[in-house]
Amino acid sequence: MKKFSFLVMIIIFVMVFPGKGQAASGHSNIYLDGTELVLATNAKIETIQNNVMIPVRVVVENLGFKVAWDKSKQSVTINNDSTVIHLVVNNKSGYVNGNEVTLPIGPALKTDTVLVPIRFVSEQLGLQVNWDNVTKRVYLISSNTGNGKPDPNPDKEPGTEPTTPAELALINSLSYSDNRLMISTTGSIEPKVSVMTSPNRIVIDIPYAKFSESFGTSQQLDSYLQGSFHVVGYPDIEQVRYSLYNNSPSTVRIVMDLNYAKDYTIYAEGSLLIVALKTSDSPNPGTPVGGNGKKIAVIDAGHGNQDPGAIGITGKKEKNFNLAVALKVDKLLKNEPKIDGVLTRSNDIFLELKERVKIANDLKADVFISIHANSSGSSAASGTETYYKNDRSKALANVMHKYLVRATGFKDRGVRYGNFHVIRETNMAAVLLESGYLSNKQDEAGLFTESLQNRVAQGIVDGIKEYLGVK
Repeated sequence: MKKFSFLVMIIIFVMVFPGKGQAASGHSNIYLDGTELVLATNAKIETIQNNVMIPVRVVVENLGFKVAWDKSKQSVTINNDSTVIHLVVNNKSGYVNGNEVTLPIGPALKTDTVLVPIRFVSEQLGLQVNWDNVTKRVYLISSNTGNGKPDPNPDKEPGTEPTTPAELALINSLSYSDNRLMISTTGSIEPKVSVMTSPNRIVIDIPYAKFSESFGTSQQLDSYLQGSFHVVGYPDIEQVRYSLYNNSPSTVRIVMDLNYAKDYTIYAEGSLLIVALKTSDSPNPGTPVGGNGKKIAVIDAGHGNQDPGAIGITGKKEKNFNLAVALKVDKLLKNEPKIDGVLTRSNDIFLELKERVKIANDLKADVFISIHANSSGSSAASGTETYYKNDRSKALANVMHKYLVRATGFKDRGVRYGNFHVIRETNMAAVLLESGYLSNKQDEAGLFTESLQNRVAQGIVDGIKEYLGVK
Protein backbone atom coordinates (compact mmCIF):
# COMPACT_ATOMS: atom_id res chain seq x y z
CA MET A 1 0.00 0.00 0.00
CA LYS A 2 1.16 3.47 -0.76
CA LYS A 3 3.09 5.13 2.10
CA PHE A 4 1.68 8.36 3.40
CA SER A 5 3.22 11.33 5.06
CA PHE A 6 3.91 11.36 8.76
CA LEU A 7 0.91 13.57 9.49
CA VAL A 8 -1.44 11.26 7.67
CA MET A 9 -0.03 8.22 9.43
CA ILE A 10 -0.76 9.71 12.81
CA ILE A 11 -4.26 10.69 11.83
CA ILE A 12 -5.20 7.13 10.87
CA PHE A 13 -5.00 5.96 14.43
CA VAL A 14 -5.30 9.24 16.30
CA MET A 15 -8.99 9.91 15.94
CA VAL A 16 -11.61 11.47 18.14
CA PHE A 17 -14.92 13.17 17.54
CA PRO A 18 -15.27 16.89 16.90
CA GLY A 19 -16.64 18.91 19.74
CA LYS A 20 -15.91 21.51 22.31
CA GLY A 21 -12.57 21.43 24.03
CA GLN A 22 -12.31 19.97 27.49
CA ALA A 23 -9.92 20.53 30.35
CA ALA A 24 -6.70 18.56 30.31
CA SER A 25 -6.65 15.43 32.46
CA GLY A 26 -2.99 15.59 33.48
CA HIS A 27 -0.52 12.91 32.37
CA SER A 28 -1.67 11.04 29.28
CA ASN A 29 1.37 8.72 29.13
CA ILE A 30 1.37 9.16 25.35
CA TYR A 31 4.55 10.68 23.92
CA LEU A 32 4.96 11.94 20.36
CA ASP A 33 8.66 12.39 19.51
CA GLY A 34 9.36 12.94 23.20
CA THR A 35 6.54 15.40 23.93
CA GLU A 36 3.72 14.21 26.16
CA LEU A 37 0.31 14.74 24.61
CA VAL A 38 -2.46 16.32 26.65
CA LEU A 39 -5.80 14.53 26.32
CA ALA A 40 -9.34 15.47 27.18
CA THR A 41 -10.57 14.49 30.63
CA ASN A 42 -12.59 11.51 29.41
CA ALA A 43 -9.91 10.18 27.03
CA LYS A 44 -7.51 7.49 28.17
CA ILE A 45 -5.48 4.51 27.04
CA GLU A 46 -7.41 1.24 27.16
CA THR A 47 -6.63 -2.40 26.45
CA ILE A 48 -9.28 -4.26 24.47
CA GLN A 49 -8.85 -7.90 23.43
CA ASN A 50 -5.12 -7.64 24.15
CA ASN A 51 -4.83 -4.59 21.90
CA VAL A 52 -3.66 -1.26 23.32
CA MET A 53 -6.10 1.40 22.13
CA ILE A 54 -5.46 5.14 22.29
CA PRO A 55 -7.27 8.41 21.54
CA VAL A 56 -5.15 11.44 20.69
CA ARG A 57 -7.62 14.21 19.93
CA VAL A 58 -5.04 16.93 20.49
CA VAL A 59 -2.99 15.73 17.51
CA VAL A 60 -5.98 15.95 15.18
CA GLU A 61 -6.88 19.39 16.38
CA ASN A 62 -3.33 20.74 16.19
CA LEU A 63 -2.79 19.46 12.66
CA GLY A 64 -5.97 21.01 11.34
CA PHE A 65 -7.54 17.92 9.76
CA LYS A 66 -11.30 17.91 9.34
CA VAL A 67 -13.11 15.22 11.30
CA ALA A 68 -16.68 14.19 10.53
CA TRP A 69 -18.63 11.81 12.77
CA ASP A 70 -21.69 10.03 11.36
CA LYS A 71 -23.68 8.87 14.38
CA SER A 72 -26.18 6.82 12.38
CA LYS A 73 -23.42 4.86 10.60
CA GLN A 74 -21.03 4.88 13.57
CA SER A 75 -18.30 6.02 11.20
CA VAL A 76 -15.61 8.67 11.29
CA THR A 77 -14.09 10.38 8.27
CA ILE A 78 -10.86 12.36 8.44
CA ASN A 79 -9.60 14.33 5.47
CA ASN A 80 -7.35 17.04 4.18
CA ASP A 81 -6.64 18.23 0.65
CA SER A 82 -5.04 14.96 -0.47
CA THR A 83 -6.16 12.19 1.86
CA VAL A 84 -9.48 10.73 2.95
CA ILE A 85 -9.59 8.18 5.77
CA HIS A 86 -12.78 6.32 6.59
CA LEU A 87 -13.27 3.93 9.51
CA VAL A 88 -16.31 2.35 11.15
CA VAL A 89 -16.64 1.46 14.82
CA ASN A 90 -16.14 -2.27 15.49
CA ASN A 91 -15.23 -2.88 11.84
CA LYS A 92 -11.72 -4.19 11.10
CA SER A 93 -11.88 -2.93 7.52
CA GLY A 94 -11.10 0.70 6.80
CA TYR A 95 -10.36 2.78 3.72
CA VAL A 96 -7.57 5.21 2.89
CA ASN A 97 -8.12 7.07 -0.39
CA GLY A 98 -10.43 4.25 -1.42
CA ASN A 99 -7.93 1.51 -0.69
CA GLU A 100 -9.08 -1.06 1.85
CA VAL A 101 -6.86 -1.59 4.91
CA THR A 102 -7.27 -4.09 7.76
CA LEU A 103 -6.96 -3.28 11.46
CA PRO A 104 -6.12 -5.95 14.08
CA ILE A 105 -9.31 -4.88 15.90
CA GLY A 106 -12.04 -2.50 14.88
CA PRO A 107 -12.17 1.03 16.32
CA ALA A 108 -13.98 1.21 19.67
CA LEU A 109 -16.43 3.83 20.87
CA LYS A 110 -15.90 4.93 24.47
CA THR A 111 -18.13 7.76 25.77
CA ASP A 112 -17.56 10.33 23.00
CA THR A 113 -14.15 9.13 21.85
CA VAL A 114 -13.02 6.71 19.16
CA LEU A 115 -10.10 4.46 20.13
CA VAL A 116 -7.86 2.81 17.53
CA PRO A 117 -5.17 0.12 18.09
CA ILE A 118 -1.65 1.52 18.14
CA ARG A 119 -0.29 -1.60 16.44
CA PHE A 120 -2.23 -0.77 13.29
CA VAL A 121 0.14 2.11 12.62
CA SER A 122 3.36 0.12 12.83
CA GLU A 123 1.89 -2.81 10.90
CA GLN A 124 0.39 -0.85 8.02
CA LEU A 125 2.27 2.43 7.76
CA GLY A 126 5.72 2.11 9.29
CA LEU A 127 5.44 4.69 12.09
CA GLN A 128 7.23 3.30 15.14
CA VAL A 129 4.85 2.73 18.01
CA ASN A 130 6.11 1.30 21.30
CA TRP A 131 4.02 0.29 24.29
CA ASP A 132 5.71 -0.01 27.69
CA ASN A 133 3.49 -2.38 29.64
CA VAL A 134 5.29 -1.62 32.92
CA THR A 135 4.96 2.18 32.91
CA LYS A 136 1.81 2.08 30.71
CA ARG A 137 3.32 4.58 28.30
CA VAL A 138 2.88 4.83 24.53
CA TYR A 139 5.81 6.20 22.51
CA LEU A 140 5.04 7.45 19.01
CA ILE A 141 8.27 8.02 17.14
CA SER A 142 8.73 9.57 13.73
CA SER A 143 12.05 9.69 11.90
CA ASN A 144 14.72 12.30 12.60
CA THR A 145 13.64 14.22 9.50
CA GLY A 146 9.95 14.13 10.39
CA ASN A 147 8.77 12.16 7.37
CA GLY A 148 8.23 8.86 9.15
CA LYS A 149 11.15 7.09 7.50
CA PRO A 150 14.79 6.78 8.51
CA ASP A 151 17.45 7.93 6.08
CA PRO A 152 19.24 4.58 5.64
CA ASN A 153 22.10 5.51 3.34
CA PRO A 154 21.95 8.79 1.44
CA ASP A 155 25.18 8.01 -0.41
CA LYS A 156 24.00 4.67 -1.76
CA GLU A 157 23.84 4.55 -5.56
CA PRO A 158 20.36 4.06 -7.05
CA GLY A 159 19.62 0.46 -7.88
CA THR A 160 22.13 -0.99 -5.43
CA GLU A 161 19.67 -1.65 -2.60
CA PRO A 162 19.35 -5.27 -1.49
CA THR A 163 16.68 -7.08 -3.47
CA THR A 164 16.36 -10.28 -1.44
CA PRO A 165 16.17 -10.95 2.31
CA ALA A 166 19.42 -12.90 2.08
CA GLU A 167 21.24 -9.64 1.39
CA LEU A 168 20.06 -8.00 4.60
CA ALA A 169 22.24 -7.89 7.69
CA LEU A 170 20.94 -9.85 10.67
CA ILE A 171 20.39 -8.69 14.25
CA ASN A 172 21.00 -11.84 16.29
CA SER A 173 20.75 -10.76 19.92
CA LEU A 174 20.94 -7.87 22.39
CA SER A 175 22.54 -7.82 25.83
CA TYR A 176 23.44 -5.14 28.35
CA SER A 177 26.46 -5.25 30.65
CA ASP A 178 28.75 -2.72 32.32
CA ASN A 179 26.84 0.24 30.84
CA ARG A 180 27.28 -1.16 27.34
CA LEU A 181 24.58 -2.32 24.96
CA MET A 182 25.96 -5.15 22.82
CA ILE A 183 24.23 -5.85 19.52
CA SER A 184 25.27 -9.11 17.88
CA THR A 185 25.07 -8.87 14.10
CA THR A 186 25.80 -10.81 10.94
CA GLY A 187 26.69 -8.97 7.75
CA SER A 188 27.66 -5.39 6.98
CA ILE A 189 25.84 -2.64 8.87
CA GLU A 190 25.93 1.15 8.87
CA PRO A 191 24.12 2.26 12.06
CA LYS A 192 22.74 5.76 12.43
CA VAL A 193 22.49 7.10 15.97
CA SER A 194 20.55 10.07 17.30
CA VAL A 195 19.94 11.47 20.77
CA MET A 196 16.45 12.55 21.79
CA THR A 197 15.05 14.24 24.89
CA SER A 198 11.82 14.39 26.90
CA PRO A 199 12.26 11.57 27.69
CA ASN A 200 16.00 11.06 27.22
CA ARG A 201 16.94 8.24 24.88
CA ILE A 202 19.47 7.06 22.33
CA VAL A 203 18.02 5.80 19.06
CA ILE A 204 20.03 3.40 16.90
CA ASP A 205 18.68 2.78 13.40
CA ILE A 206 20.23 -0.08 11.43
CA PRO A 207 19.01 0.12 7.82
CA TYR A 208 19.11 -2.85 5.44
CA ALA A 209 18.80 -5.19 8.40
CA LYS A 210 16.25 -7.53 9.96
CA PHE A 211 15.94 -9.75 13.02
CA SER A 212 17.49 -13.19 12.56
CA GLU A 213 15.40 -16.35 12.75
CA SER A 214 16.81 -17.04 16.22
CA PHE A 215 16.24 -13.53 17.60
CA GLY A 216 12.68 -14.32 18.66
CA THR A 217 13.96 -17.15 20.83
CA SER A 218 16.64 -14.91 22.33
CA GLN A 219 14.54 -11.85 23.14
CA GLN A 220 10.82 -11.27 23.39
CA LEU A 221 9.53 -10.37 19.93
CA ASP A 222 5.81 -10.03 19.34
CA SER A 223 3.86 -10.63 16.15
CA TYR A 224 4.51 -7.02 15.16
CA LEU A 225 8.27 -7.56 15.47
CA GLN A 226 8.58 -5.34 18.53
CA GLY A 227 9.86 -6.00 22.04
CA SER A 228 11.78 -4.65 25.02
CA PHE A 229 13.65 -5.65 28.14
CA HIS A 230 14.29 -3.79 31.39
CA VAL A 231 17.82 -3.18 32.57
CA VAL A 232 18.51 -3.79 36.26
CA GLY A 233 21.50 -2.72 38.30
CA TYR A 234 22.38 0.29 36.12
CA PRO A 235 20.89 3.63 37.24
CA ASP A 236 21.60 5.39 33.93
CA ILE A 237 19.16 3.35 31.86
CA GLU A 238 15.61 2.08 32.32
CA GLN A 239 15.07 -0.26 29.39
CA VAL A 240 15.96 -1.19 25.82
CA ARG A 241 13.25 -1.29 23.15
CA TYR A 242 13.55 -2.67 19.63
CA SER A 243 11.41 -3.12 16.54
CA LEU A 244 11.40 -3.64 12.81
CA TYR A 245 10.89 0.07 12.28
CA ASN A 246 10.45 0.12 8.52
CA ASN A 247 10.01 -2.27 5.64
CA SER A 248 11.26 -0.03 2.87
CA PRO A 249 14.13 -0.46 3.36
CA SER A 250 14.05 -3.07 6.11
CA THR A 251 15.29 -1.15 9.16
CA VAL A 252 15.75 -2.30 12.75
CA ARG A 253 15.43 0.42 15.37
CA ILE A 254 16.85 0.00 18.90
CA VAL A 255 16.05 2.57 21.59
CA MET A 256 17.90 2.96 24.89
CA ASP A 257 15.53 4.68 27.34
CA LEU A 258 17.74 6.69 29.70
CA ASN A 259 16.91 8.03 33.13
CA TYR A 260 18.83 11.21 32.29
CA ALA A 261 21.00 12.54 29.48
CA LYS A 262 24.26 10.62 28.96
CA ASP A 263 27.19 10.88 26.58
CA TYR A 264 27.98 7.75 24.62
CA THR A 265 30.27 6.23 22.04
CA ILE A 266 29.52 3.56 19.46
CA TYR A 267 32.05 1.14 17.99
CA ALA A 268 32.42 -2.39 16.64
CA GLU A 269 34.22 -5.37 18.15
CA GLY A 270 34.17 -8.00 15.43
CA SER A 271 30.50 -8.53 14.64
CA LEU A 272 29.41 -6.89 17.89
CA LEU A 273 28.07 -3.34 17.69
CA ILE A 274 28.58 -1.71 21.08
CA VAL A 275 26.92 1.45 22.39
CA ALA A 276 28.75 2.46 25.58
CA LEU A 277 27.52 5.10 28.01
CA LYS A 278 29.97 7.44 29.70
CA THR A 279 30.64 6.48 33.31
CA SER A 280 31.53 8.83 36.15
CA ASP A 281 35.08 7.46 36.44
CA SER A 282 35.86 7.72 32.74
CA PRO A 283 37.10 10.94 31.07
CA ASN A 284 35.80 9.71 27.73
CA PRO A 285 32.32 8.52 26.77
CA GLY A 286 32.13 4.73 26.88
CA THR A 287 35.60 3.23 27.35
CA PRO A 288 35.95 0.27 24.94
CA VAL A 289 35.88 -3.22 26.42
CA GLY A 290 39.43 -4.11 27.45
CA GLY A 291 40.59 -0.52 27.14
CA ASN A 292 43.63 0.67 29.06
CA GLY A 293 45.10 -2.82 28.99
CA LYS A 294 42.34 -4.44 31.02
CA LYS A 295 41.79 -8.18 30.89
CA ILE A 296 38.35 -9.27 29.67
CA ALA A 297 36.27 -11.82 31.57
CA VAL A 298 32.98 -12.91 30.00
CA ILE A 299 30.51 -14.22 32.59
CA ASP A 300 27.75 -16.41 31.17
CA ALA A 301 24.59 -17.08 33.19
CA GLY A 302 23.31 -20.33 31.70
CA HIS A 303 19.77 -20.77 30.36
CA GLY A 304 17.15 -17.99 30.72
CA ASN A 305 13.63 -16.93 29.82
CA GLN A 306 11.73 -19.89 28.34
CA ASP A 307 14.64 -22.23 29.15
CA PRO A 308 14.63 -22.66 32.95
CA GLY A 309 17.48 -25.17 33.03
CA ALA A 310 17.29 -27.73 35.82
CA ILE A 311 14.24 -27.67 38.08
CA GLY A 312 15.00 -28.13 41.76
CA ILE A 313 13.43 -30.65 44.11
CA THR A 314 11.17 -27.87 45.46
CA GLY A 315 10.59 -26.27 42.05
CA LYS A 316 13.34 -23.68 42.06
CA LYS A 317 14.77 -22.85 38.62
CA GLU A 318 18.42 -23.09 37.66
CA LYS A 319 18.24 -19.99 35.44
CA ASN A 320 17.49 -17.82 38.48
CA PHE A 321 20.47 -19.11 40.43
CA ASN A 322 22.76 -18.65 37.43
CA LEU A 323 21.68 -15.05 36.87
CA ALA A 324 21.81 -14.11 40.56
CA VAL A 325 25.42 -15.27 40.83
CA ALA A 326 26.41 -13.67 37.51
CA LEU A 327 25.06 -10.29 38.64
CA LYS A 328 27.01 -10.56 41.88
CA VAL A 329 30.18 -11.41 39.96
CA ASP A 330 29.58 -8.43 37.67
CA LYS A 331 29.22 -6.12 40.67
CA LEU A 332 32.44 -7.41 42.22
CA LEU A 333 34.36 -7.06 38.95
CA LYS A 334 33.45 -3.38 38.83
CA ASN A 335 35.83 -2.98 41.77
CA GLU A 336 38.70 -4.59 39.84
CA PRO A 337 40.53 -1.84 37.90
CA LYS A 338 42.46 -4.35 35.78
CA ILE A 339 39.53 -6.54 34.68
CA ASP A 340 36.59 -5.73 32.41
CA GLY A 341 33.62 -7.98 33.20
CA VAL A 342 31.01 -8.60 30.51
CA LEU A 343 27.75 -10.50 31.05
CA THR A 344 26.21 -12.49 28.21
CA ARG A 345 22.85 -11.74 29.82
CA SER A 346 21.96 -9.37 32.65
CA ASN A 347 18.27 -10.24 32.87
CA ASP A 348 15.86 -13.06 32.16
CA ILE A 349 16.42 -13.46 28.44
CA PHE A 350 17.50 -16.53 26.52
CA LEU A 351 20.55 -16.57 24.26
CA GLU A 352 21.46 -19.32 21.82
CA LEU A 353 24.69 -21.10 22.77
CA LYS A 354 26.38 -19.76 19.64
CA GLU A 355 25.46 -16.19 20.64
CA ARG A 356 27.08 -16.61 24.06
CA VAL A 357 30.23 -17.87 22.35
CA LYS A 358 30.07 -15.11 19.75
CA ILE A 359 30.13 -12.39 22.41
CA ALA A 360 33.28 -13.83 23.98
CA ASN A 361 35.05 -14.48 20.67
CA ASP A 362 34.22 -11.07 19.21
CA LEU A 363 35.53 -9.36 22.34
CA LYS A 364 38.68 -11.52 22.27
CA ALA A 365 38.06 -12.27 25.93
CA ASP A 366 40.79 -13.67 28.15
CA VAL A 367 38.48 -16.03 30.05
CA PHE A 368 34.94 -17.35 29.70
CA ILE A 369 33.06 -18.55 32.80
CA SER A 370 29.68 -20.27 32.36
CA ILE A 371 27.64 -20.52 35.57
CA HIS A 372 25.28 -23.47 36.10
CA ALA A 373 23.68 -25.74 38.67
CA ASN A 374 23.34 -29.49 38.17
CA SER A 375 20.59 -32.10 38.37
CA SER A 376 20.38 -35.86 38.58
CA GLY A 377 17.78 -38.60 38.45
CA SER A 378 18.89 -39.52 41.95
CA SER A 379 18.21 -37.17 44.83
CA ALA A 380 21.33 -38.54 46.52
CA ALA A 381 23.68 -36.93 43.97
CA SER A 382 25.42 -33.92 45.49
CA GLY A 383 28.47 -31.77 45.03
CA THR A 384 30.44 -29.32 42.90
CA GLU A 385 32.01 -29.99 39.50
CA THR A 386 34.01 -27.92 37.02
CA TYR A 387 34.20 -28.78 33.30
CA TYR A 388 36.74 -27.93 30.61
CA LYS A 389 37.04 -29.04 26.98
CA ASN A 390 40.42 -27.93 25.61
CA ASP A 391 43.91 -28.28 27.05
CA ARG A 392 44.24 -24.48 27.16
CA SER A 393 41.34 -24.44 29.64
CA LYS A 394 42.54 -27.07 32.10
CA ALA A 395 44.66 -24.69 34.19
CA LEU A 396 41.71 -22.29 34.47
CA ALA A 397 39.44 -25.18 35.46
CA ASN A 398 41.77 -26.25 38.25
CA VAL A 399 41.98 -22.75 39.68
CA MET A 400 38.25 -22.04 39.42
CA HIS A 401 37.32 -25.40 40.95
CA LYS A 402 39.52 -24.79 43.97
CA TYR A 403 37.66 -21.59 44.80
CA LEU A 404 34.22 -22.96 43.87
CA VAL A 405 34.44 -25.99 46.19
CA ARG A 406 35.64 -23.75 49.00
CA ALA A 407 32.70 -21.39 48.41
CA THR A 408 29.91 -24.01 48.28
CA GLY A 409 31.20 -26.37 50.96
CA PHE A 410 29.62 -29.21 48.99
CA LYS A 411 31.21 -32.54 48.07
CA ASP A 412 34.18 -32.16 45.72
CA ARG A 413 33.28 -34.04 42.53
CA GLY A 414 36.41 -32.90 40.74
CA VAL A 415 37.52 -31.23 37.52
CA ARG A 416 36.09 -33.05 34.51
CA TYR A 417 36.27 -33.12 30.73
CA GLY A 418 33.06 -31.97 29.05
CA ASN A 419 32.10 -31.47 25.42
CA PHE A 420 29.77 -28.52 26.02
CA HIS A 421 29.24 -26.04 23.18
CA VAL A 422 30.09 -22.89 25.17
CA ILE A 423 33.48 -24.24 26.28
CA ARG A 424 34.19 -26.07 23.03
CA GLU A 425 33.66 -23.22 20.56
CA THR A 426 35.21 -20.36 22.56
CA ASN A 427 38.70 -19.25 21.49
CA MET A 428 39.96 -18.55 25.00
CA ALA A 429 40.30 -20.49 28.24
CA ALA A 430 36.74 -21.46 29.15
CA VAL A 431 35.07 -23.45 31.91
CA LEU A 432 31.56 -24.47 32.91
CA LEU A 433 30.84 -24.46 36.64
CA GLU A 434 28.26 -26.82 38.16
CA SER A 435 27.92 -25.33 41.63
CA GLY A 436 25.65 -27.99 43.14
CA TYR A 437 22.69 -30.31 42.50
CA LEU A 438 19.21 -28.82 42.48
CA SER A 439 17.85 -32.37 42.62
CA ASN A 440 19.40 -32.69 46.08
CA LYS A 441 17.39 -31.07 48.87
CA GLN A 442 20.43 -29.84 50.83
CA ASP A 443 22.29 -28.55 47.76
CA GLU A 444 19.21 -26.75 46.45
CA ALA A 445 18.54 -25.09 49.79
CA GLY A 446 22.12 -23.85 50.00
CA LEU A 447 22.32 -22.61 46.41
CA PHE A 448 19.40 -20.26 46.91
CA THR A 449 20.80 -18.54 49.99
CA GLU A 450 22.30 -15.09 49.68
CA SER A 451 25.35 -16.08 51.68
CA LEU A 452 26.31 -19.03 49.45
CA GLN A 453 25.71 -17.02 46.27
CA ASN A 454 27.93 -14.25 47.62
CA ARG A 455 30.68 -16.75 48.41
CA VAL A 456 30.42 -18.36 44.96
CA ALA A 457 30.57 -14.95 43.27
CA GLN A 458 33.63 -13.94 45.30
CA GLY A 459 35.23 -17.31 44.57
CA ILE A 460 34.71 -16.82 40.84
CA VAL A 461 36.34 -13.39 40.98
CA ASP A 462 39.23 -14.68 43.09
CA GLY A 463 39.76 -17.55 40.66
CA ILE A 464 39.75 -15.23 37.64
CA LYS A 465 42.28 -12.93 39.31
CA GLU A 466 44.60 -15.79 40.22
CA TYR A 467 44.46 -17.30 36.73
CA LEU A 468 45.07 -13.93 35.03
CA GLY A 469 47.80 -12.97 37.49
CA VAL A 470 45.94 -9.82 38.53
CA LYS A 471 46.71 -8.38 41.95
